[in-house]
Amino acid sequence: MEYSYPLDLSWTPDEMVAVVDFLAAIEKSYESKIDTDELKQKYDRFKQVCPGKAEENNIYKDFKKVSGYDGYPVIKKMKEQLTAGKSQAISMEKL
Repeated sequence: MEYSYPLDLSWTPDEMVAVVDFLAAIEKSYESKIDTDELKQKYDRFKQVCPGKAEENNIYKDFKKVSGYDGYPVIKKMKEQLTAGKSQAISMEKL
């Protein structure tokens, strides 16, 4: 990893940690796999810091620019699995 996470300097240190943990979970879904429940927990904490959809989308866009990883499809897949009652690992790796 040779890039910086998109952070807002007005966030508290705990809020920055929550956002970085969430973005690291997005990375993990692309590089290997992540448990749906673990991702949901990190996403819920992220949403406490960034409750608005526009802010969430801006962070996804900024993160994709620097990393190449898009958070939107990961969260969409997580929500689909949870709605279907599945709790399996999410992997966005290309086969």
